[in-house]
Parts: sequence; C-alpha cells; structure tokens
Amino acid sequence: MGEASTFRETLVFFDRLGIYDVILPFLLIFTIVFAILEKTKVLGTESIDGITVTKKNLNALTAFVIAFMAIASSNIVGIINKTASQVVILLLLSVFFLMLVGSFAKQSEEGVFLEGGMQKTFMGIMFIGISFIFLNALPGRDGSTWLQEITHFFLKFEDSNVVSSIILVVVVIIFMLYIIRDPKSPTKSSD
Repeated sequence: MGEASTFRETLVFFDRLGIYDVILPFLLIFTIVFAILEKTKVLGTESIDGITVTKKNLNALTAFVIAFMAIASSNIVGIINKTASQVVILLLLSVFFLMLVGSFAKQSEEGVFLEGGMQKTFMGIMFIGISFIFLNALPGRDGSTWLQEITHFFLKFEDSNVVSSIILVVVVIIFMLYIIRDPKSPTKSSD
C-alpha cells in the first residue's frame, strides 16, 4: 500500500510543477504544429547537396512560438487537457472495436483493417465523436459547455416540427449525395 501512495505523491508533485498544465500541452502542440509544417512545407524548402529538405529551423521556431502562445492561455490549456483525455477514451473504444472485428476477420499478414464503406462509416463516427468531445470542452455562457447549449436549444423545439424537419432535410441530403455520387471506374489490369 506504501507504493501506491508513493506513486500518487509523485503524480501530485508533477501536478504542482506544472507538468500537466504547461509541459505536456506545450509538447503536444509543438509536436503537432511542427509535424504539419514539415508535411505541408508551408515555410518552404532548401536544397542541401542536391537534396531538397524542409526549413526545419523555421518550422521548429514557428511551432515553438505557437505552442508557447497557446500555453499562455489557461482557457486553451483547459480545453486541450479536457479534449485530449476524452479523445483517448474514443481511441480505446476504436481499438476495442477493431479487436472485435479482428476476431471475426480472416487473418492476413497485414493485419486487420477496415476497408470500403465500413472504413468511411467508422471515420464518420469518429469525426462525430471528436466533434462532440470538442463541443463539450468549449466553455459557454453560465458555466455550461457549447454542447449543453446546443442540446438546450434543440430541446426547446421538442414539441414542434422544427427538429423533425431538420432531421428529415439532413437525411434527404445525405440520401441524395449517396445516389448522385460518381461511381468508381473499374480498374483495368495491364498485361
């Protein structure tokens, strides 16, 4: 029982140092911004010995400044901490789902991957889940979140036809987009 309390005290000590409120959000933002700048090459490239490389120094400095400005705002850090912790839960649920799918799938060397319509459906569900998590992390008026305010707005119209009309229009639009989408051209094999 002494070990558990020692680990708990270590976590409390890290919290007092600001590891969770400063260091980890800074590293997360820096890493993501730096990776995006490296991938998109927004700040340009240079040629060194005939090899084209990104301007890592500009990318790193820009990512550093953006990360530093973000952690200067306690509101942004709070949103990041709340969102990141809940996205981890969504990630765990997706891993559990893939474990279940893998138990019924044919085994291959590549592993288990969702393909086609199942992949797009799963990506849509994850996008909706992340959107709800983000809306639930944004503070609104009176201490409530944006998700709570949106829910309260729609609950005002619970007895009216407004909500059902909106749902019907969204379903019709999705159905129309599904029908008029371009069919994929069959791939021709060259012999």
